[in-house]
Amino acid sequence: MNDSPAPSTLARGARYAAIAASLALAIGLAIPAARALAGPALIVALAAAALGVRDRPFLRGFGFTIWVFAFVAASMLYPVAFGTWYGFDLKFLIVPLVQIITFGMGTTLSLADFRRVLTAPWPVFIGMILQFSVMPVAGFLIATGFKFEPEIAAGVILIGSVSGGVASNLMVYLARGNVALSVTMTACSTLMSPLMTPFLMKMLAGRLVEIDFVAMMLEICGMIIVPILAGLVAHQILYRRRPWCERTAPLALIVTGCLLLAVLSLWFRLHATNATAALASGLLLGFALTGGVALTKLIVNVWLRFPGNWMDHVLPLVSMAGICLIIAIITSRSRNELMTVGFMLVGAAIIHNLIGYTAGYTVARACRLDERTCRTVAFEVGMQNGGMASALAMKVLQSSNAALAPAIFGPWMNVSGSILASWWHRRPVADPAAADPTL
Repeated sequence: MNDSPAPSTLARGARYAAIAASLALAIGLAIPAARALAGPALIVALAAAALGVRDRPFLRGFGFTIWVFAFVAASMLYPVAFGTWYGFDLKFLIVPLVQIITFGMGTTLSLADFRRVLTAPWPVFIGMILQFSVMPVAGFLIATGFKFEPEIAAGVILIGSVSGGVASNLMVYLARGNVALSVTMTACSTLMSPLMTPFLMKMLAGRLVEIDFVAMMLEICGMIIVPILAGLVAHQILYRRRPWCERTAPLALIVTGCLLLAVLSLWFRLHATNATAALASGLLLGFALTGGVALTKLIVNVWLRFPGNWMDHVLPLVSMAGICLIIAIITSRSRNELMTVGFMLVGAAIIHNLIGYTAGYTVARACRLDERTCRTVAFEVGMQNGGMASALAMKVLQSSNAALAPAIFGPWMNVSGSILASWWHRRPVADPAAADPTL
């Protein structure tokens, strides 16, 4: 936690603003003449509350979730604001935002994370089996049991068929789990998703909506795999302790090379067929982001001599903002449907999420894995990649109704994950030698 005076002052002021906005909300709800105050007051109260919990260790983990609620409230009350800006439909931002978020995930990975599979294959194997069996089947059974209409049901199955979510890594850290293993499992399930997600959707949701296996596979490659690989390259630029990483000439060469490759990818994108357009877009953004990272390091760290890893502060904020905007864009387009099936989808999200946590923990425990690993597997199985599911629903399934389930399941997973992580954090691992030294 940052103990500097500025965040505490900001948080304290935000709490006062949240109280004032809550009073305005109460007045707006109680007095018909002041009803126009209710909407803005609700949004301000939620945004201020998200800032106000920054210096409260127990509540800080809920800050992102409160931001999500603020954006959902804004998109429900003012859907036009998240529709079209100056003729540009904001739905076209969803895939690039997911690519940027995935690139950020890639910058946290190194080749050592993948080599870890060789040293701890059993937990990873268990997690992958549960990830791509229990979760999609649970999604299918829940969608069938709730009797959702076909497109919404396909969205429920889709959120169960994607890879693990990046937020699980933070939850594992807070829960005193094995963070290194969590990162490895997230990376492995993500790399398996181009084949497993289309296959599972074809098998489980093929009768509900049309599933194009090849289109979905290429979309995942362009949207997820290419940005992750680009992030791995950016990781070497950012964190590799080698002389070339701190010199002007090599970094300038990387920037120039990435710029040329981005231009080539743009040409490829303009001449690509529908099947390869997603791959071309992924290459374009991947080269552009990698070059941007190299250029920023050249300016910030080499020329200006600014100390520290600035990326560690920037990317979490970018990821948070991206996820909130994705959810708001989807919610604004399915506002009416959400008002009719919203509560049912919340119930479906709770059941699906609980099945994931329970299956992950109990199966890992039955396989005699240690407590830290059991907690890790629980989060990896229970928390899905809502951003990927949202983008696939909008881009491949061409359905905002199919994107409703990911938009609701995502915030709920952050709420439940924060609660479970806080509960486990107060119950340290029994074996002191197995405790995470970073906690």
